[in-house]
Amino acid sequence: MSRLKVLFLCTGNSCRSQMAEGWARHLKGDMIEAFSAGIEKHGMNPYAVKAMAEAGVDISKHYSKTPEEIGPVHYDYVVTVCGHANENCPVFMGQAKVVHVGFEDPPRLTKHLQDEEEKLAVYRRVRDEIRAFVETLPEALTARWRISG
Repeated sequence: MSRLKVLFLCTGNSCRSQMAEGWARHLKGDMIEAFSAGIEKHGMNPYAVKAMAEAGVDISKHYSKTPEEIGPVHYDYVVTVCGHANENCPVFMGQAKVVHVGFEDPPRLTKHLQDEEEKLAVYRRVRDEIRAFVETLPEALTARWRISG
């Protein structure tokens, strides 16, 4: 059985989409071939890398990229993980189904915080929310597509 090709798309491919790709590879690698990209490139967020490492998932070798940099992949699903990416989602080759599953933006939520532990607490919460979603894959993609597609 071939694995589903799933692209997690965010604005800058620095945090949420990277976490989703990391979780999908870690938890669902036998069923899902996971990718992540951004509408733009913002570089890797060090708090996202740290929060994922604490959970046993190494995304330190990931890098921020756009869909064009991944190359021509015929995705089964494109999962937008932020509102901006959902509103500005590019058109993909093939029959990719676009599903929106929004998560709060840790960099935006923590920009006013000085305390490192307070910042990490927000990243951990969003990391765990993304994990909970990824654990429902691939079934949740079909269910969400039926509702929104």
